[in-house]
Amino acid sequence: TKYGLPGLAQLRSRESYVLCYDPRSRSALWVVEQLNRETLGGTSDRAACDFQEDDSVHEYHRATNGDYRGSGFDRGHLAAAANHKWSQKAMRDTFYLSNVAPQDPHLNQNAWNNLEKYSRSLARNNKNVYVCTGPLYLPRMEADGKMYVKYQVIGKNNVAVPTHFFKVLILEKESGEIELRSYVMPNSPVDEKIPLERFLVPIESIERASGLLFVPNILKRTSNLKAITAGNKH
Repeated sequence: TKYGLPGLAQLRSRESYVLCYDPRSRSALWVVEQLNRETLGGTSDRAACDFQEDDSVHEYHRATNGDYRGSGFDRGHLAAAANHKWSQKAMRDTFYLSNVAPQDPHLNQNAWNNLEKYSRSLARNNKNVYVCTGPLYLPRMEADGKMYVKYQVIGKNNVAVPTHFFKVLILEKESGEIELRSYVMPNSPVDEKIPLERFLVPIESIERASGLLFVPNILKRTSNLKAITAGNKH
């Protein structure tokens, strides 16, 4: 139109990931990383990284460190810092607040951390692992019997606090087989003793809830797809 379009998909391609930013929630819709044996090795130092505003995002739609201060939430990485020891810049890029969402501290430091570690262990034992991580805002029935999507916001920029997080792992095996593992965890304390396979969900449930699609894209590349759900784990 003559005076432009008020919004378009905001993609960011960084050293360690590709991200689609959601200006309304002040966080990402999804972040995709490629992990393999090469990306996991290296000497990058987390201590040399600081969380920083993403200057490529308009100031109206940008989260700041001040939004998180005193909120009771951690700055939870979507693309994990420890996934990118191969390059200091790659690790530093994971500290942009566009790659962060408000995360329950107990979840961030325990069960979610275990899922990230598991993703890295799969990357050591497969040709490649593509990891897609993002927030979910799931409906819940309230006392009046109606369904509502309800979430907290923090800070002066009203950064949205997801109700849940998803992580989809696409494993490229040496044999050429593609394996899909999809997880959802609530944004609340989760007992880290609960086995990770208890958080496996059908990929369709994430596709429906997030508005994203994974399977059609995979099937364009291969017909050799195996989806791992809680019932057929190996």
